[in-house]
Amino acid sequence: MSELAWHTSSFSAPDNANCVEVAESWDEVKVRDTQNRAAGHLVVPVSEWSAFLADVKGDHL
Repeated sequence: MSELAWHTSSFSAPDNANCVEVAESWDEVKVRDTQNRAAGHLVVPVSEWSAFLADVKGDHL
């Protein structure tokens, strides 16, 4: 398995103290806590991640 490209939100604090990181592929999104990376990550389908982001932005699908 190739190395995942994790990135943080543009809304995260500059010190990455209180944020999550995501790694995206064509079919799923992995989400993890920046401060506790060793705890693992959640995996969600891209469709569910898109719906979540739309709700957060108030732009319901």
